[in-house]
Amino acid sequence: MFAALTAGFFLGASLIIAIGSQNAFVLRQGLRGEHVLLICLTCALSDALLITAGVFGFGELVDHSPWIGPVARYGGAAFLFGYAMLAFRSAWRGAGALEAAERAAPSWKLALATCLALTWLNPHVYLDTLVLLGAASIRFDDFRSAFAIGAVCASFLFFFSLGYGARLLQPLFAKPVAWRVLDAIIGVVMLLIAASLVR
Repeated sequence: MFAALTAGFFLGASLIIAIGSQNAFVLRQGLRGEHVLLICLTCALSDALLITAGVFGFGELVDHSPWIGPVARYGGAAFLFGYAMLAFRSAWRGAGALEAAERAAPSWKLALATCLALTWLNPHVYLDTLVLLGAASIRFDDFRSAFAIGAVCASFLFFFSLGYGARLLQPLFAKPVAWRVLDAIIGVVMLLIAASLVR
């Protein structure tokens, strides 16, 4: 059981740590200090649902439904392309410095909608959670629950560390140029992911 738990934790962590659209959004929210608890909780709970579904058989359904792949791939690519354009626009305008006292934060509804879209419209999320983690859990036949718990714990630890740990970088991001660089990097990452989906 302990082997399944630790395997789930480390495999889950290795899959989630790579920078992507969802992680970039969590980092941005953490740096701005906007709706951090809501965003971290939404990402972690979404991962928990997907991991559980993957470990307990949804991956097989995806394999037997060929239409799911293309729809998820092209829809996700279109969304990521649009988000990349917004990031590039923000980088061009350079209005991203931390000015929390001088401006109103976007509504929690908008932040939540963006977070849900970046999570659930990203085909890589399904590949990592439903397919890869689902397939890896098979070798822990009698301890799949422990494997899933380990992967879910890794997800919670990562998102909350990223969201709240971003505060340590706030002095750096008090400068507008730092936000421009971050937005440009986010835009490039989004475009690369979108291009990889189309290919």
